[in-house]
Amino acid sequence: MDNYNYGSYYQPPRKRRSIVSYIIVAIIAGLLGGLGSAYIAPKYLYGKLIPVPEIYQVNTPSAVNSITIKPIDESNVVAAVAKKSVSTVVGITTIQLQRDFLWTTPVEGVGSGVIVHSDGYILTNSHVIGDGNAQEINVLFENGDSLEGRLLWYDATLDLAVVKVNANNLPVAELGDSDLVEVGQMAIAIGNPLGLDFQRTVTAGVISGLHRSIQINRYSVMEDLIQTDASINPGNSGGPLLNATGQVIGINTAKTQSGEGLGFSIPINLVKPVIEEIVESGNFRNVYIGFTGSEVAVYERQMNVDIKAPSGVVVIEIIENSPAYVAGLKPMDVIIAVDNNEVTSMSNLRKILYNYRIGSKATLTINRDGNISKVPVTFKEF
Repeated sequence: MDNYNYGSYYQPPRKRRSIVSYIIVAIIAGLLGGLGSAYIAPKYLYGKLIPVPEIYQVNTPSAVNSITIKPIDESNVVAAVAKKSVSTVVGITTIQLQRDFLWTTPVEGVGSGVIVHSDGYILTNSHVIGDGNAQEINVLFENGDSLEGRLLWYDATLDLAVVKVNANNLPVAELGDSDLVEVGQMAIAIGNPLGLDFQRTVTAGVISGLHRSIQINRYSVMEDLIQTDASINPGNSGGPLLNATGQVIGINTAKTQSGEGLGFSIPINLVKPVIEEIVESGNFRNVYIGFTGSEVAVYERQMNVDIKAPSGVVVIEIIENSPAYVAGLKPMDVIIAVDNNEVTSMSNLRKILYNYRIGSKATLTINRDGNISKVPVTFKEF
């Protein structure tokens, strides 16, 4: 009878394994190890019980450009701007007398304008009201009303004018900041192209360029204009150029005849001081320095001389008892700045002076024979 020892486990002697068994074991161990490193360790161990190996660390690449582009439905934006602004756009019809040899003929004109104050103040172009020569001015509103307009102020050089009608509680356009305009931004024009049959036509495009200059005629250049490809045609003159929030950023003034999609607008910031003073006092009083002058390049070309100044305006003649006379300016001085505003031309200087009032003080930077100096000046009424 067999004897058993119940107090211990009996293990039979090991048998000698063949090399095949070792290979099988190695394969199984490799598979288990791979599974552990590929799945178990990353999911349950790395970052918890043991550090995450560098190979599993995610390095987020830096942004190529910090500008975030948010797509919008452009048609909805244009519709919203039109809904907000179209009631503030008016039609302006005029009658001018044109002289032909022995008689005069009444000539009708059509343009646009934008309401800038609820008490009937309307901004438009100077050329829309014939640069002050219109015999009759009529303003047409969205609701069909027509009121007689009265010219309060105009400047043919800037091509801007303010017309007043006897009305109250009119819808008013919101004025934006033209200094913040950037190339590529949306631009929307509203006006009366080609006559009153197409009143308050809305066109859209983008801001194509800034600080543009265009030659209006032989003697006149308009500077610092906003260029847009929003369609602008005769009759759009005086209407607003708006941004995507419905703010007026410019007053449409001209387009090129030789190309398409090349329209130009006057920045609204230029005329803001004029509007404010006209609303407050009923008129706008221009200040002046008191000299006749010319751009450096023009003067050098006409007189065949070399002035020791790269830019600015040359003082040719001083008006007696003017601010220039009192400040001690001399002929051949070159004015290169008014306070911090660079002077590049006579029209540019005139625009700068719109920011000053009667009695205001400023500092002129002048170039006298190559020497730069500062001259204080107190402005008087023109």
